[in-house]
Amino acid sequence: MKEIIYTQNQITQVVQQLLHKVQSKVLCFYGEMGAGKTTLIKALVKELGGERSAYSPTFGIVNEYYLETGEVLGYHFDFYRLEEEIEALDLGLEDYLSQDVWVFMEWPEKINSFLPDDVSKINIEVLDHQTRRIIF
Repeated sequence: MKEIIYTQNQITQVVQQLLHKVQSKVLCFYGEMGAGKTTLIKALVKELGGERSAYSPTFGIVNEYYLETGEVLGYHFDFYRLEEEIEALDLGLEDYLSQDVWVFMEWPEKINSFLPDDVSKINIEVLDHQTRRIIF
């Protein structure tokens, strides 16, 4: 387990460390509302060469990100609005997870039964207005 304390201006370095240490391309982000899950995912998409800026898919549940070549970089899920776990399957979660691409999940605790065994869990804690602790 690795722990990093960081501020917004250090996020690129945090993302680089994260990408070198994660065991899986399926990243599950845990943390309270406003902890910085989407901000971290946005930095990951940028570092991985995403063609556009990441944003929270809260209303659409899932966003797709592409490389400049047009290839799929990955998918970003926000399960906050799910009422029942089974709704994730209705979205085609199994199909998304079967691809060899990055998968970023916010609020994965809403779909615990459907998470693969080999996910990388990333916990984000708010230390103060500027500072976060990430544990992965």
